This record gives sequence, C-alpha cells and structure tokens, in this order.
Amino acid sequence: MAEEKALPMLSVKNVHKSFGSNAVLKGIDLDVYPGEVLAMIGGNGAGKSTLVKCIMGIHRPDEGSIFIDGKQLRAGVPSAALDVGVYLIPQEPMLFPNMTLEENVLMGIKGDAKELHKKLLGILDQLKWKLDLCRSARTLSIAEQQLVEILRGLMREARVMFFDEPTSSLTFDEVNSLFSIIKDLQKKKVSIIYITHRMNEVFEIANSICLLVDGVITMKGDVKDFTYDMLLKGLMQKNKEQKVSTVVEAGGSAGPCKKELVMSLKNFTGYGFADVNLDIYSGEILGMAGVVGAGRTELATTLFGRDKVLSGQVTLNGEDVTGLGTKAMIAKGVNYLPEDRFLNGIFKLSTVRNNVISACINKEKGVFVKPAEEKRVAQKYIGDFHIKVTGDDQIMGSLSGGNQQKVILGRCFSTTPKVVILDEPTRGVDAGARSDVYAIIQELKKTGIAIVLISSDMEEIMALSDRVVTMYRGRINHEFMKDQINEDNLMAASFGVTKTKEISK
Repeated sequence: MAEEKALPMLSVKNVHKSFGSNAVLKGIDLDVYPGEVLAMIGGNGAGKSTLVKCIMGIHRPDEGSIFIDGKQLRAGVPSAALDVGVYLIPQEPMLFPNMTLEENVLMGIKGDAKELHKKLLGILDQLKWKLDLCRSARTLSIAEQQLVEILRGLMREARVMFFDEPTSSLTFDEVNSLFSIIKDLQKKKVSIIYITHRMNEVFEIANSICLLVDGVITMKGDVKDFTYDMLLKGLMQKNKEQKVSTVVEAGGSAGPCKKELVMSLKNFTGYGFADVNLDIYSGEILGMAGVVGAGRTELATTLFGRDKVLSGQVTLNGEDVTGLGTKAMIAKGVNYLPEDRFLNGIFKLSTVRNNVISACINKEKGVFVKPAEEKRVAQKYIGDFHIKVTGDDQIMGSLSGGNQQKVILGRCFSTTPKVVILDEPTRGVDAGARSDVYAIIQELKKTGIAIVLISSDMEEIMALSDRVVTMYRGRINHEFMKDQINEDNLMAASFGVTKTKEISK
C-alpha cells in the first residue's frame, strides 16, 4: 500500500465541529488512500457520525478543509460530495416504502433504464444476493433494507464509500458476501471507511485502523500493528470529566435492605435482540451498557409494549405480562423514559401540566383526570424535581432541555410504577441539570422502585448502578456486580471481547 500513497483519495485537514459549547471534532487530520479499507473505531459519542456528516456535506465544519482526489470539497453541500463519488451507506436504512426495491436503488441515477437494470442484475449476481427487484420496500426486512442501501452505493460507482455498521442486521452468509464485494472494491481502488463496533470484523476486512476518542484521532496505522487489547486500551478516555462524583457521595448505594424480585425475563426475544434472561429487583439500579446498535433500546421498547414480542416470557411480581400493550404495561406498573424525548417524549405545544399527567389518564375510570387532581400531580413533581417553570401552565417547548427531561421523569413516576426504564436519561442535558437528574434517580431508588438505566455514558453507568449487564449483538453477554463495575470490564464486554475469567456468572 505504501507505494500508492502519492495522493490520498480522501484527505481531511484540521476539521473542527462544535454544537453550541460542545466540541465534537477537535482538529481531525485523516488521509485515506485508493484501495485502502480503513476501520474507524470509537465509543459512543466519539464523533464518528459527525465526522462522516462533515465529509458528506450534511454538516459544515467550523474550521478545516476536506479534499477528494486532491480537489477541495465544497463544505456543507451534500450534492457536491455525491457528485465527486462520495457515498454513505447508513446504519439505519432510509427507503421510500411505497416504491419498489429497484426504484429505491436507482433513484437519482442518470442513464438508460434498461442499461441501469442490466448493471443492477450484474451486481446482484456478483454478490449472490437473491432479491426480488419488484417487491415493495415496505415488505423488506431490516436486513434486506440494508442490502438496498449497499446496492445504492455500488450502483453509483463511488470512489469513497462509508460503511456505517453495515453488518448489524445481516446474516452470516450475507456478511461473507459483503466482505467479498468490499475486497473487490478494494482491488478497484475504491477507498472504504468501515465504521464498526465489532472487533473481529476489523481484523478480517481492514488493512488500516483509525481510533477516534472524544473528537480526536488518537491512533492510526496498519492493522497488523494492532491487537484487541491495544484497541480496548486506546478506547479508554484519558481525561474523564468528573460528572458524577457528587452523586456517589450524596446518594451512595442506599436503598431498601431487602431487595425482592419484581420482573423476570426468560428467553425474551424481539426485533433486534434475542434470548434475554434477566431478573430485576426492587430498590436496585440495574445498569445496561453496550455500544450503539447492541439492542438495548429495542429490548426496552418491546418490554414496554411498543414493539412486538417474538418469543419468551415476561413476569411482573409473578404475573405473566408477556406481549401486553403500552397502556396495559403502565397500568401494571411499568413505565419508560424514551431515548429521544423530542420524537417520543414530549408534547411540545402543550403545557407542563398536561405533559406530566398524560400517563395518568389511563389509571382513571373516566377519559379525563379531574382538573384539581391534574394540578396537584403536576405541582408535586414540579416541586419534588425542582423543575424551573413560571407555572404548570407554561408551554413545554419553552423549557430548557434539562427541565423538559425532569418533566418526562415526573410523568414516568406519576403512575406509581414498580419498574421504570430510563433510556439515556441525561442525553442533551447540561451539567447542572444532569446532577439534578442523578439525585432524582437516587431518591426514587430508595423508595423501592426498580430502575433499569440504559446509558452510553460509561461514567454514569459506573456511578449509579448497583449491578450492570452488557449487551452485544442483541444478547446479554455479561453481568457485573458492584465490585466488578469498572471501565475496563464494561468497555471490553460492550465490544464483545471480555475474557472468560472476567465474567460474573
């Protein structure tokens, strides 16, 4: 590869990107050469997606330049990146559901329809993928949708291709086919940036590695110069913020002396996860760690009744609640704080009061809660959670992100639950509000509520959790008790490379 390094196909020079006061990219320098398969590795929030979006023109860098084959790329213009042969195969497929598979693949590609059809058939034959081009996209499985995204890039003959977790939904045979086509693209001098959390894939498909930690490329080199242990150690952040020390001091691990089994999952299986066996206890904060795409949110939404249960059993205080809908699960004593509060969590144009009491409506015999009761419940949580508002009639959308999150927490606990699942509870929350949220969680734990904490913030998981399970590729692969919870164990387990002697049985 060294003899071909006269001119990189992709060159990123001193790229910076911030969102408000949050610096996400801090001077990225990166060269990718023709025929190079670069594995880009980084933990959650390292800046991988932001870097890709800057290169693709989705985000405009605050500083720095991007070059394709020696020519500077016009920043912040997605069409400019597509025109020079840069293509992103996203982790989450984005198809038009009412169009056919072929129409989705060929959308936006100029040329004779018959020739394009012939070319597409040739690619399918080469990949040995059996797909009906006339099928409606809405009938495709997640794996099939992912294949369509890959076909889009291959049809455009891109010179630089980003593969963002491309195997997350593929079968073993489909993964082998994908690796074959990547090796073929490599021979054709296509530059490939392969983003993955799966270490085994790195050593199988890549010829170079780039490690991104907290917005900085900390390591880059030939794959032969790295080991699993080197990558895991490199992923550990050296300069950790002291975000949760006050929580540990103030909250400790206090709670009911006697913990009782509240919820039990047996071989629980749904879309994105399989064969989950898990016991959840009262007065416990159960941390759930894992990389993006591990299946944690899918498990939570299925448990809450939003998504379909495929097999297995869930019991709540000994009662079988498998497959119950969201309304029934809330009534039984289970509630959920969603990962994306803007999409699934808040009624932005409604009042704070309506947002707090919206989950209580199903607990009443009538359709509406009495106005006096609405006000009482809303004011209770505004006071208990120190929510900064002008009154309970303030419009939800006018609150800060931290106060919006406290309102949603109030809604979750207003139903007097037995189990609450908190999915990224401090996402997009500033440091001050974060401390308030931690204090709320610790206080509610003392009342005997079982709390499942899903978080990509390893510091948060370590400080708050009494017990931690890690998920990898849709399955719980390890469990750690309090004295085993540390960054080395959690990071290794999250990437699926923990040694047997480190596993808590």
